[in-house]
Amino acid sequence: MKTNILLIGAAAGLLSACAATAVEPQAPAAAPAAEPAAPRPNASEQLSALFKESDEANLRRNPLSALFRGDMRYAGELGDMYTESYYAAERRAGEEELRRLAAIDRNALSATDQLAYDVFKRQTEVALRGLQEPLLALSAVRPIDHMTGIHTWYPDVASGEGAAPFKTLADYENNLKRHRQYPALIDKAIARFREGMAAGVVQPKLVVRNMIDQLDLQLKQGVEGSTFYGPVKKFPEGIAPADQARLRAAHAAVIRDEIRPAYSRLRDFLSSEYLPAAREGAGLVHMKGGPLLYDYLIEQNTTLPLAAGAVHQLGLREVARIRSEMESVKTKVGFKGSLAQFFEHLRTSKRYQPPSKEWLRERYEEVGKRVDARIGELFALTPKSALEIRPVPDYREKTDAAGSYNSGTPDGTRPGVFYYNTYDLPSRFTWGIETLYLHEAVPGHHFQISLAQENEALPNFMRFGGNTAFVEGWALYAETLWDELGVETDALQRFGGLNDEMLRAMRLVVDTGIHAKGWSRDQAIKYMLDNSSMGKTDATAEVERYIAMPGQALAYKLGQLKILELRARAEKALGSRFDIRAFHAQVLDSGALPLTVLEAKIDRWIAAQRG
Repeated sequence: MKTNILLIGAAAGLLSACAATAVEPQAPAAAPAAEPAAPRPNASEQLSALFKESDEANLRRNPLSALFRGDMRYAGELGDMYTESYYAAERRAGEEELRRLAAIDRNALSATDQLAYDVFKRQTEVALRGLQEPLLALSAVRPIDHMTGIHTWYPDVASGEGAAPFKTLADYENNLKRHRQYPALIDKAIARFREGMAAGVVQPKLVVRNMIDQLDLQLKQGVEGSTFYGPVKKFPEGIAPADQARLRAAHAAVIRDEIRPAYSRLRDFLSSEYLPAAREGAGLVHMKGGPLLYDYLIEQNTTLPLAAGAVHQLGLREVARIRSEMESVKTKVGFKGSLAQFFEHLRTSKRYQPPSKEWLRERYEEVGKRVDARIGELFALTPKSALEIRPVPDYREKTDAAGSYNSGTPDGTRPGVFYYNTYDLPSRFTWGIETLYLHEAVPGHHFQISLAQENEALPNFMRFGGNTAFVEGWALYAETLWDELGVETDALQRFGGLNDEMLRAMRLVVDTGIHAKGWSRDQAIKYMLDNSSMGKTDATAEVERYIAMPGQALAYKLGQLKILELRARAEKALGSRFDIRAFHAQVLDSGALPLTVLEAKIDRWIAAQRG
């Protein structure tokens, strides 16, 4: 339309000039100047646009990701995470984003943008592989398990103490909208399980039994005792009494009439149909297509192209090294028996059992204060997000790990949370407190995740995304800072540090043992009890976690070893110029990098420091 107006205007000017010529000669009227073409975006601008558009599209496809960030634009949506159309949309997005990335001249980017380019490329390529056949056919038909299934974490999201806020009337209404979509997701999971049964790709019986137990526990809560009812037990100021009554009734109705029947359908299906078809062998080696999937999961989780056999042998060497250090601690405390007897002493003596849940909370708070007093010696870069210490909610404590971390919001309005487990309290040993805090809280997960989220200079996929090898590798590396932070000064607390390090070394052996070598659940539990002072409750939960989440547990030790290797390289190259605070900032200031990308970054930093 604008072009047509310009042409008409030019013609009118020409006619006016011709008419005037008979009276007084004039110069022809000039045609209006064409608008300048918009400058082509440079490489950095193209990259930034790609990252922004990719992130926005991802949030639309996965609205709960936005909710966890504190972005409320899609707060009334759960998303459609189990259907063919969902997976197809994820594939199309990945393929289009890689096409656009390839069109950007990487050499024209700054060093920081090149880092982001490399991370985005690798993460998208690996994710896309998992969305293609035959890998997708091996995972989509096993949509939930007892560790990562939506039934294990969505109740916490909606509990009134999780990611979903309950500050306004709109927050409560959005919660109800999500709840009304939840039963459909449960039914879609059942349909996926049925596809797996037809294809012979099923979960192990152990995982199925654990899911049934979890559903039974939630069903036993009833309506007003349900975790989902939590937000309407108390209201913030500003919610009118009439609205409070309406919301209580609406939440009770959706729990009673929609969520509980969906849970009953899933529970009955798992018990009567799926369990008989589930596989006896715990590891992927026993599942159709399992070895192919395990190879992929090793690379996906560790960001390294490693073979299961090599990881298994590395684990055996680490276990032997740590056992030697444990022997030294045993000698130092004057214990006269064997290492196995020392383990048994530590796991059975009442003197090492927390006297109460309240005592355990107070002890973690005390450790936190001691660490905070020294943290500035090692870190110039610290998060603004606060940290809270809470017990694991009772509905999931039986199958939960000894400790875990939930991230806060980037603006600090919702704190990060360190969860400690009080289930079977006599199995929660006092000598494991300090190292667990270093790993899950400060300077472990809370520092790494919060600093990434708070760095607005990073593209969102680096602020909020990442990989297990870096995230868990950093947390395990944080445990090695015990001496510099002034903790584990007591010999038994140092043993607790070694015991946790042994756990991560044993994971290399046990995870590969289960999924590549055909180890049984009981064989794996025995190996862990023979090589550490873990209690049987913890060892059982750990092994059952590895069965449900193949490859994930490998990332901890491999990530830690890489960060330690890079620190040693920097210390050797820089000598007296090595600054531990600067090194930690380099590791933490760009989010969770694939380990190969992190290595290249630290090498560049070392070169720059040397001049």
